[in-house]
Amino acid sequence: MRELREAKGVNQKQMANDIGVSAAYLSALEHGHRGVPSWHFLQRVIGYFNIIWDEAEEFQRLAATSDARVMVDTVELSVEATILANTLAEQIEKLSPSDCMELDALIKLKAKIP
Repeated sequence: MRELREAKGVNQKQMANDIGVSAAYLSALEHGHRGVPSWHFLQRVIGYFNIIWDEAEEFQRLAATSDARVMVDTVELSVEATILANTLAEQIEKLSPSDCMELDALIKLKAKIP
């Protein structure tokens, strides 16, 4: 969202005012300090930037996966799933962005997620 805002040449305060949210909320979203934004908020942003069709779907998909504070409850999962969750939590900071995308793709392939 920051890239879109900067490309449009508006600051956070101006954009926040234009879409009806506080500048503090917008800043928190851009810095990953807020959870997944609401559908209504996303629709305002899509309209604000005039994002259409496939790009709007991709924007919504990215927003849905943008929660920076992910917790994984493995209580009812296998021991192997718990080991994987713990390993990922302990090691993720050591992975490059391309490593993360590769692992994400592998997990989606194995779980048959499109």
